Amino acid sequence: MKISVIIPVYNAGKYISRAVESALQFKEVCEIILIEDHSPDNALEVCWQLVKKYDRVKLFRHEDGKNHGAGMSRNLGIEKATGDLLAFLDADDYYLPNRFEAEKSLFQNSEVDGVYGALGVHYYSEYAKSEYYKVFGDRLTTVYQRHSPTSVFPGQLGMRGSFGLFSIDTLTIRREALFNKMNIFFKDLRIHEDSEFFFRLSYYLDLYPGILESPIAMRGVHEHNRITEIETKKIKPCTTKILLWKEIRTWSEEEAEISEDIKLHIRRMHQSFQIANAPLLKKGILIIKYLVFDYPLIRNGLYNINFRKLSTQIF
Repeated sequence: MKISVIIPVYNAGKYISRAVESALQFKEVCEIILIEDHSPDNALEVCWQLVKKYDRVKLFRHEDGKNHGAGMSRNLGIEKATGDLLAFLDADDYYLPNRFEAEKSLFQNSEVDGVYGALGVHYYSEYAKSEYYKVFGDRLTTVYQRHSPTSVFPGQLGMRGSFGLFSIDTLTIRREALFNKMNIFFKDLRIHEDSEFFFRLSYYLDLYPGILESPIAMRGVHEHNRITEIETKKIKPCTTKILLWKEIRTWSEEEAEISEDIKLHIRRMHQSFQIANAPLLKKGILIIKYLVFDYPLIRNGLYNINFRKLSTQIF
């Protein structure tokens, strides 16, 4: 088992050494691929220091030297990787010693395309904890139950009740399966690019649960996380969700094998965020459109949604 760990690096000079060294503890990790994404801090200098210090660390940048975001940086890492398995790590996060314990046995089964696990929380400062504990607490980011691969895609769509969340730091993929079954890796989104990737990944690949009850990696929370800006509404979460579901909707409508009821479900998820983010007058128009055109379909059993709950969320 040879694992390539891919780390996009942007404005993470303070944290990248810990991330790299957490991956170096595993003999199964054959290389750590850093993609330095035109950082405004000293991250590039720190990356070069790590390359000089550790033989398994490799450094790449985009050809034009410009910033392309985490998704495009991961794509470059996938392109450069040589391991038979691919794992990901954000530059301000780190792995725990049990990171690949489940993978060692699961990937002996050739039917396993990918494995996912649970993510914990680490606060880098007391200030970060005081600011963001209400967002993350000490909760695990995890899928709540052990699902079969066929249940993962509808589970993410909300069609299997309370499902939970994936984390990019806890995902390990068979490289061959990724190249053979998906024609697009990460899309060029600045926010939620990993969530969009998970939807398509779980449709095309057979993903299995690893360790879900305890963390195998830690999310590093500090003052400048992208996700904290969203969760604390410095960036409007509804706006970013609209863009996410628009991408998923476009993909689903172009994918001929996706059933019509799932396409309808995705369409309604996209519309619900559009309604939630609309001005008051437009909200009313969108809700009337929903009642006139979509509610009969719901009544006929083609789509299961609690409109009362939706309208409560909107207002």
